[in-house]
Amino acid sequence: MRISEAQSRAIAHGEGPAMVLAGPGSGKTLVITNRTKYLIEHYGVRPEEILVITFTKAAAAQMRERFEQLMGGKRYRVTFGTFHAIFFQILKYAYHYTASNILREEQKYRILGEIADYMKLEFEDEKEFLSDLAAEISLVKNEQIPLEHYYSTNCSEENFRKIFQMYQNRLQQSNQIDFDDMLVYCNALFRERKDILAQWQRHFRYILVDEFQDINQLQYGVVRLLAQPEDNLFIVGDDDQSIYRFRGAKPEIMLNFRKDYPEANVILLDQNFRSVAAITEAAGTVIRENKNRYEKDIKCSARQGEAVELRCFQGQEQEALYLIKSIRDAIKAGYQYSDLAILTRTNTGGRYIAEKLMEFEIPFQMRDRMPNLYDHWIAEDLLAYLRLALGIRERRDFLRIMNRPKRYISRDCVDTPAFDFERLRTWYDDKPWMVQRIDKLENDLMHLKNMRPYAAVNFIRHGMEYENYIKEYAGYRRIKEEELLEVLEELQESARTFKTHLEWFEHIQEYRRTLEQQQTERDGEGDAVILSTLHSAKGLEFTEVYLPDINEDMIPHRKAVLEADIEEERRLFYVGMTRAKKRLHLFYLKERYGKRLEPSRFLEVLLRD
Repeated sequence: MRISEAQSRAIAHGEGPAMVLAGPGSGKTLVITNRTKYLIEHYGVRPEEILVITFTKAAAAQMRERFEQLMGGKRYRVTFGTFHAIFFQILKYAYHYTASNILREEQKYRILGEIADYMKLEFEDEKEFLSDLAAEISLVKNEQIPLEHYYSTNCSEENFRKIFQMYQNRLQQSNQIDFDDMLVYCNALFRERKDILAQWQRHFRYILVDEFQDINQLQYGVVRLLAQPEDNLFIVGDDDQSIYRFRGAKPEIMLNFRKDYPEANVILLDQNFRSVAAITEAAGTVIRENKNRYEKDIKCSARQGEAVELRCFQGQEQEALYLIKSIRDAIKAGYQYSDLAILTRTNTGGRYIAEKLMEFEIPFQMRDRMPNLYDHWIAEDLLAYLRLALGIRERRDFLRIMNRPKRYISRDCVDTPAFDFERLRTWYDDKPWMVQRIDKLENDLMHLKNMRPYAAVNFIRHGMEYENYIKEYAGYRRIKEEELLEVLEELQESARTFKTHLEWFEHIQEYRRTLEQQQTERDGEGDAVILSTLHSAKGLEFTEVYLPDINEDMIPHRKAVLEADIEEERRLFYVGMTRAKKRLHLFYLKERYGKRLEPSRFLEVLLRD
């Protein structure tokens, strides 16, 4: 690949700070590896004085491999690693840590689970609750938020503070650190021990940071300390592709880099070597709507290419069927399945499309672990109701739904493996109001038995007041009730085409088997369409890309409220658009689950053209 004039200037940068604004497909890996070579061969820098920081182990390995190819296969003692790997290396020397001191993810969840049990916290989905807790603990550490000033979204402030402190005490007692502690402890070490800091400053005299737009404040603080006093800090990134605010990444750090380093050399890699002109121009039109960004005029080196397809559909089924046809047409035209990608906003957003791909026997691989809708606790509630309606009398099913909604039935009265309503009535024979509730539940289940699944779910929701229970639970857990109601909507919609409960049960089992197979094979080599979230697709490229469901509340996601959130959502959409090399398909819906939808505001500038 010929090196452009802008790339040459970045590669030849010598002393002092530099910021390289590297748009999609602009060759940032080429710049980093070639600059590393240039430092060694033209400036006489010793390889061991060069540190290249990436955000993932895979990126670090790829960067090292590309560099060694560039150097003719010869190994040099340049350090390539993630923030965590580098900072842990520093802590090893200071505190003699070994790998056994690092808390594994399964250990973290086990500790948090034990703490939640000890505190007798109530939740429906343990995995989801612990995952959300772990994310909040990580946020507090990375943002250096004083615990007394943090307000949890998953439990009361008092409970969160207890959980955090108990978690940290457990780690200290076992002399373990989690991944976030690596950053926290390294920051503290450098600020308290100037002698140790000086040693590492002399060791790493030249620092190159990839994907700088994803850096958080704590990482940036440690890197700035490490780069002093020479400030040979060479950062490469694209503020327009900063999409990890939920992990603490702050695009403002890159936007303010010139305030921190007024003398920094700023270089724009203004050529997109990946996408055709139509895609580059459409993506540029979208991202220019963001206010907080560096202005860029990205040029395209490829041919004009086909126009971007922007299409509206009545609903999900019409969209999915058109997508299936489009994939088949692409294969007939000579494409491989792996040339094609379907990118969704969330890991649950692709469920309907995945079911259609299965139905039409189109091979696909998922880059993300898609949660099984039918494993959700709401699905388990509904299925328990339906099994009871069919006359299956398992104790666990009855215990699951007997107080959803509240009927005030005691667990003590269900003390046999198979329960029966007569036994319940006998238990409450001195409480006629309870017998009435039990009679109503039995009658409701009899009504459910002969309904089609779609009507049965609707009756459970409204006739049996299950939806009221969902709303009460959402309030208790501080969850937006729309999130849980959407699960209900999706479950009801998935039942629409089935005539009997048994047919629906069989479909659920088949879907579960296929999904488990997908999870096992998702890192495989087979020729298959890629199904991915927009986040997971970052850094990848495909010949043809489909972005379905580009509607308000989907992208931008309904949780995006502040202007900063909306700008991040637009950046995420921009990342999705720029994954495409030759053809980009943008789809939006008129309605979903019988509710009218609006096209995403991000499409307005394209719909005007």
